[in-house]
Amino acid sequence: MMNNFFITSFVLVACFCVVWTRASVVSTGDFNKDFFVTWSPSHVKTSADGTNRSLILDKDSGSGFASNDMFLFGQFDMQIKLVPGNSAGTVVAFYLTSNQPNRDEVDFEFLGNVPGQPYILQTNVYANGFDGREQRIRLWFDPTKDFHTYSVLWNLHQIVFMVDWVPIRTYRNHADKGVPYPRRQPMGLQMSIWNGDSWATSGGKVKTDWAEGPFVASFRNHKIDACIWKGNPRLCRAQSPTNWWNKDSFSSLNWAQRRLFRWVRKYYLIYDYCQ
Repeated sequence: MMNNFFITSFVLVACFCVVWTRASVVSTGDFNKDFFVTWSPSHVKTSADGTNRSLILDKDSGSGFASNDMFLFGQFDMQIKLVPGNSAGTVVAFYLTSNQPNRDEVDFEFLGNVPGQPYILQTNVYANGFDGREQRIRLWFDPTKDFHTYSVLWNLHQIVFMVDWVPIRTYRNHADKGVPYPRRQPMGLQMSIWNGDSWATSGGKVKTDWAEGPFVASFRNHKIDACIWKGNPRLCRAQSPTNWWNKDSFSSLNWAQRRLFRWVRKYYLIYDYCQ
């Protein structure tokens, strides 16, 4: 029964996404062309054709890379395969950030664990420099066995976090009620792997075992379907065929997405800052 429910809802959501995400892809699919290495180039490995990239963490350093462009609204997809084996203490991050003192930021953070215990996916939203909006879920699959697609849809109405097109979290724009919302600062897309053993696993009780390293996270099939920041926010807020994310149909989840969202909340949510 649950499998039928999940498959039916997933197919409807996937079809909905495919229909609307072809208009304005601004990425090339080549990591060398779309991103630059932000730190520790020796710990970043890219395939000859630029379509696959790995980040390495060892006792000497983590590593990361970031998009060449900044964006104001759009959808951002990345296929990621997480660190296998004993990943306790490690953090893999896929996020948007404005890199300002009062920054806006939208985070996927994957918190490693000991063998036999699941990865924890933490999401967070910074708005005008304020955070404290963490949510945590368990995933319904082993994210170390294969690549899975992690996505952020960001528009004037909402931010939607998705895993394989399943919405796991929404953050609504309630700026009219005094709740900060990322809507003015352009953000770049960044990926990183780093040592977070002061907090990431069991509240910092389990430390990174460097004898298990190096720790490797792999990335492929990135797609950036977004408005490149050129200094004029009106270009990114306009309703147009290119800015498909601004359409009314993306101002809230559709009924199939709501079903999947409730399913995730019921069975996989383990922490919500609002509760």
